[in-house]
Amino acid sequence: MPPEIRGTRTVHDGWASFVVAEVTTPEGAAVTREIEDHGEAVCVLPYDPERKVALLIRQFRAPPFFTAGVTDLLEVPAGLLDEADPEAGVRREAFEETGLRLSRLEPVSTVWSLPGISTERMHLFLAPYAEADREGPGGGLAEEHEAITVVEMPLATLAAMSEAGEIVDMKTLVLLLSLRLRHPDLFA
Repeated sequence: MPPEIRGTRTVHDGWASFVVAEVTTPEGAAVTREIEDHGEAVCVLPYDPERKVALLIRQFRAPPFFTAGVTDLLEVPAGLLDEADPEAGVRREAFEETGLRLSRLEPVSTVWSLPGISTERMHLFLAPYAEADREGPGGGLAEEHEAITVVEMPLATLAAMSEAGEIVDMKTLVLLLSLRLRHPDLFA
């Protein structure tokens, strides 16, 4: 039996929408499921193959602070996709957050970030850069109160952090591991 959504009701509509769906599962059970929807997202791990460094950001995130008292996260640049083209969106986000003008992008995948609750699909990219590509200050948009700190780190340090379980943001970990698989020479 194919699954079916018999009906929905919106319980919140703001930056994200929250919907309660009445679902018939493939087994025929009638269940209720909560769905969060805020659109698609993009993220990128910019790396300099010459200097063997990567450009990441640190910023405050309310959910980790609320849950675990974490005051900031080390992350790859990321954001919601406002454009139809994920490559244009990831270039915009990288410039806003890090000041980098990215040219070449290496698509990694498009993934469901939290399929049990969210409709978000995230487009993941790797992107080589050079020092001359840093054309702006980064830091995010003032009107979005992002207060981003740009951090350039050696790839070897990031590899050691991942092995020690210190990279706690999933998109960052996935992209770092993807870079290690695709370009192991950068970590030698």
